[in-house]
Amino acid sequence: MKNIKQRLQNDQLVVVLGMGRLLHHNYIQMLGIQGGFHGLWFDHEHTGFSMESLEVATLAARSQNLDCFVRIAPTDYAIVTRCLEAGGGGVMAAQIESAAQAREFVQWAKFAPLGKRGLNTSGWDGQYAKLAPAEFCKKANEENFVAIQIETLGALEECDEIASLEGVDHLFVGPSDLSQSLGLTGDFMNPKCIEALDRVAAACKNHGISWGAVCANREHGEMMIEKGCRLISPVSDTKLINIGIQATKEQFSSFFTE
Repeated sequence: MKNIKQRLQNDQLVVVLGMGRLLHHNYIQMLGIQGGFHGLWFDHEHTGFSMESLEVATLAARSQNLDCFVRIAPTDYAIVTRCLEAGGGGVMAAQIESAAQAREFVQWAKFAPLGKRGLNTSGWDGQYAKLAPAEFCKKANEENFVAIQIETLGALEECDEIASLEGVDHLFVGPSDLSQSLGLTGDFMNPKCIEALDRVAAACKNHGISWGAVCANREHGEMMIEKGCRLISPVSDTKLINIGIQATKEQFSSFFTE
């Protein structure tokens, strides 16, 4: 299975679905069976699911050759390593305010000499103690995906420095919070929001890393792809259900009467 990090390093377009409210192994398997998505990102920031739930979710994802990473608040060192030990292919920091905070997050996610992650081989990523410590550290440092969200004014201002940090693989734009930070909530095609995207794209190009984003609609997504976005999240678990409900109501419109 090609993971998300490998696909991005090969400059491939990667399509991912955000999942949190409806984190269930059957839903994940359905997505895999339908095909089209390359991976999932699990939203711990907003839903705070248990590590056991994450272990089951990553197991279901692997069963369908779907890679995954976990979005978390950058407030707790232990959660970073637990998400990786539970089977997450990487971690993404939400609400980063500065390059210094991004550097700290990277150190939580990486073993020495790149970081300060505590060494424990007994999780999934250590193959439940099958891997020798040195082999495990090398493998994890090379393969784990580390993304930093650009959604605050501080992160936007320092996005070039963040993109330059060793261990940062990817910058991920959160357009809703970024538009809110710019005082333009929900106005994703506003010139100031587009200028912010250009700034992130330039920073990533300067330092040879990829960038991605949630897209608000097809026009928004296509515009970002033209600007070099290579990881696109066009829908979430709840939005996908709403799309299905709406499509059913339209298909069987004569059945749905007041």
